[in-house]
Amino acid sequence: MIGPAKRIMVTGGAGFIGSHLSRRLLALGHDVLVVDNFYSSNRRNVEDLRDEPRYELMRHDVTFPLYVEVDEIYHLACPASPIFYQRDPVQTTKTCVHGSINMLGLAKRTAAKILLASTSEVYGDPAEHPQEESYWGHVNPIGPRSCYDEGKRCAETLFFDYYRQHALRVKVARIFNTYGPKMLPNDGRVVSSFIVQALQGEPLTIFGDGSQTRSFCYVDDLVDGLILLMETGDDVTGPINLGNPGEFTMLELATKVIEMVGNGTAVEHRPLPQDDPVRRCPDIDQARKVLGWEPTVGLDEGLSRTVEYFRSLLPA
Repeated sequence: MIGPAKRIMVTGGAGFIGSHLSRRLLALGHDVLVVDNFYSSNRRNVEDLRDEPRYELMRHDVTFPLYVEVDEIYHLACPASPIFYQRDPVQTTKTCVHGSINMLGLAKRTAAKILLASTSEVYGDPAEHPQEESYWGHVNPIGPRSCYDEGKRCAETLFFDYYRQHALRVKVARIFNTYGPKMLPNDGRVVSSFIVQALQGEPLTIFGDGSQTRSFCYVDDLVDGLILLMETGDDVTGPINLGNPGEFTMLELATKVIEMVGNGTAVEHRPLPQDDPVRRCPDIDQARKVLGWEPTVGLDEGLSRTVEYFRSLLPA
């Protein structure tokens, strides 16, 4: 364990990343309160935790105030894939903005430390590569992705205003593409989409010509980074990039998945969505220097674990 046991709240704690984080915090000996409205998550992700005595699950929408007693807050609540956040873009913006205001208000009342799970989407379709934290981004404020991109940018603004105005202990992590077990098969993320399509013998859908790049961080590595950031001193606020700097094209990823699944599935090209970034890769120098963190799970190893998860999931 890192330090004494704490009562820790994880908003969005039944989601993909949140469920992994909750398990890790429980393993470290903390009491964990998971808050989730299950809009883009699945109760199955945390079903095995319900008899854990230090675990509590609360169904709640963070756009409404919450009155509990906690020592730390990991604020992850927000639909994070285009399929979910574009389904109700107004609610997505409310979750980013009203949800952050409510969680910051709770942190202020309880003197809790609070971490925001922000996103690499704050960089938009970047004009600088790789993206470092000092880059202000290239974001369309009125496009179909802006509910999430600008919502998270506003959430960061709120966190730093609470830090300056109320001396709140805040941390901001900018999360780059993350993958692993517990992803939903229908979340529209490229890794889960490719794996599910391959397992079902369908062509893998590639938007555009497939030359656009992403970096892929395995979820266990990301959770390590989040916890290390939360445990830094009050003088460390971030934002800090958390992601794997290994860069792959969509065609390279598709080829790896096809070889791993082994059924000879082809690819199918479709038009590139509006405002889809052409290149995305983190500069993680700050994470290395400040947190002593960098990813340890390579893409082949992480994909293998994720493929096995979906092999077991799909028949059910």
